[in-house]
Amino acid sequence: MADTPTVGRIAVDAMGGDLGPAEVVEAARLAMAEYPDLNPLILVGDTAVLKPLVAKAGLADNPSLSLSHASEVITMDDKPLLAIRRKKDSSMMRAIELVKNGEAIAAVSCGNTGSLVAAGILKLRTLEGLDRAALAPVVPRADGYFILIDAGANPDARAEHLVHNAIIGSQYARIELGCEEPRVGLLTIGTEEGKGNALTADTHEALKRIGSLVNYVGPVEGFQLFSNHVDVVVCDGFVGNICVKSWESLVKFFSGELRGQLQANAWRSAGAFLARGAFAALRRRINPERYGGAPLLGLKGNLIKAHGSSNRQSWKHAIRIAREAIKSDLNHRIEVDVAAANDILRQPVA
Repeated sequence: MADTPTVGRIAVDAMGGDLGPAEVVEAARLAMAEYPDLNPLILVGDTAVLKPLVAKAGLADNPSLSLSHASEVITMDDKPLLAIRRKKDSSMMRAIELVKNGEAIAAVSCGNTGSLVAAGILKLRTLEGLDRAALAPVVPRADGYFILIDAGANPDARAEHLVHNAIIGSQYARIELGCEEPRVGLLTIGTEEGKGNALTADTHEALKRIGSLVNYVGPVEGFQLFSNHVDVVVCDGFVGNICVKSWESLVKFFSGELRGQLQANAWRSAGAFLARGAFAALRRRINPERYGGAPLLGLKGNLIKAHGSSNRQSWKHAIRIAREAIKSDLNHRIEVDVAAANDILRQPVA
């Protein structure tokens, strides 16, 4: 195993979030208090805006925090490829450049997802043996959480890409969920042999061949995802992105419906008051702040995509994810298993 890299040197795009750079600075203060090995933490953005915020947070003289100037911001309305060509001095691009140049080991941004994925792949390139990167959010389920991979980075996948996703997701589940042998399932429309399309059929056969590298438990259907059935759900980015956005929309729908029903009359409101502790626990359980970002895995560098509406707690957790990826030497572990899987898949089928 390669030498574990020093934890630290995390570049944070401080300008791309909906709540503004003040939340990012406060997140930096919280993260540095909880993780003293973050040295340095680099805030990237307009230094004229960041300096007074850093001073207000009491971090002006902190040697573990540094600022890197960027004069532009990539917005949610920007076209991804056009933005990364025209806004080379944006906070997102500068943060990724710091990773590319070795001045940072990881970058965190909650900016435009398309721009972040495109810039990450173009600037950092994929790890040895990989053709594509993948987004891997953590999703709540019964008795825990599971990792969905891919959530949108690679919508036009081939079977080998999904096999690589299984390896990447397994390694990430080990450090993020604490699973020694993560159970991997392939998302499809039926668990019987032959169900699904050509992509899932080919992937299923390939995953069985690399059984020594991943704990593949077979195909899973949509209704199994939120039971304690698997720890890693593998799919292409087209399906994964639809899943994530549908789940987020469904949570908002039920939250709104529940709020309306509980406020319909005085009796229900009284009952809701008595059950407020249960509602608070449920909110914490499904709150995306619990896992504040989805890493773009498979790159020569660690890149974390935080939620666009991230508050300071979400930002802090996204920084934690970057820290854990560095501390565990995640990319080296992925490369080792991908190389072994590629060797197996190149051999003729018996």
